[in-house]
Amino acid sequence: MSADPSDEELVRRFRAGREEAFVALVERHERRVYNLAFRMLGKAEDARDATQDAFLSCFRKLSSFRGDAAFSTWLHRIAVNACYDSLRKRARTPVVSAEAPEPAPSPDHADRAAAAADVQQALLAVPDEFRVVLVMHDAQDLPLEEIAGILQIPLGTVKSRLHRGRVALGRALTREPQGVPGSSKPSIP
Repeated sequence: MSADPSDEELVRRFRAGREEAFVALVERHERRVYNLAFRMLGKAEDARDATQDAFLSCFRKLSSFRGDAAFSTWLHRIAVNACYDSLRKRARTPVVSAEAPEPAPSPDHADRAAAAADVQQALLAVPDEFRVVLVMHDAQDLPLEEIAGILQIPLGTVKSRLHRGRVALGRALTREPQGVPGSSKPSIP
């Protein structure tokens, strides 16, 4: 019985010309990359596009991967960048018409689907720099130190963004007015 090869071994195999090693890397990481993209972008089609862009970029750059960080950390950084690119494109694209609603879930899962849709909608109200930390930590269970490495920001910044993201998400879920998270200015009546 042999163990699955490590990411590092698959990278070595890919560099040696064995493209099936890249297929194994994609299969191993595609669900996590897609989930990150979906939570960042909020639409399945956009998430699929960002996931595809991330793996295409990974394929093109893998020969220059230095290994200073774990492959998964490097790949998450590429995925985050693909999501940011998608968000920038979305901001530049004029809205022509209202989007058709997604198909209704089957009745036996209605309550769970409605709650998930509410959370996903609220998550989209969280500013991007807070949302990415929130998704990576709370949805993908990545340690704060790894998130700092992926995003190339200090650990204290990760902690601050996580807190502010949770505050913003809480406000969005309770439909409170969106101010600057962490601001304690009282409103003037």
